[in-house]
Amino acid sequence: MSSSTRPPLVLASGSPRRVDLLARIGVTPDRILPSEIDETPLKDELPRQLAARLSRAKALAVAPQAPDCLVLAADTVVSVGRRILPKAETEEEARACLGLLSGRRHRVQTGVSLALPDGRVLARLVESIVTFQRLTQQQVDAYIAGGEWHGKAGGYAIHQSAEVFVRFLSGSHSNIVGLPLHETAQLLRGIGWLRP
Repeated sequence: MSSSTRPPLVLASGSPRRVDLLARIGVTPDRILPSEIDETPLKDELPRQLAARLSRAKALAVAPQAPDCLVLAADTVVSVGRRILPKAETEEEARACLGLLSGRRHRVQTGVSLALPDGRVLARLVESIVTFQRLTQQQVDAYIAGGEWHGKAGGYAIHQSAEVFVRFLSGSHSNIVGLPLHETAQLLRGIGWLRP
């Protein structure tokens, strides 16, 4: 697929982190159309299922607005066991998340979906494991005061100052930031949109 014939790429996310991550693999979205969907987990839905379902739903929600385009969507879920942590919107939520993560192992799953103009949806699901050190009250207070937690799954952003809390990490770092680059590049290369 030559650059003149390949369809435009739409990113179904308003996340500046995902735009920055795509730039690392030489990809600049032609358009950004954030999806507006209900992200509430279904009854008894597992974290992996939620990440996969929401990424697909986001891609399909935006696809009708960009019928001749590729639509790339992602959703990142942070979980402790079967418990899905929220995207922290309040200081109280962020403190509760950090309390759960302190001194414990948690999982970060990102579903990535690519909706094609012919109606097909290609998808990947990536999981990373992270262990935080035991956090002191002073560390939590300082992190909360910095505001980086707002809107972040699990109440933290690993690409910012919360990285100092990480004692162990297994898997993709970019996945934890919000878009696993290896798998995203594989999807785009698999359809000939991105050069090997």
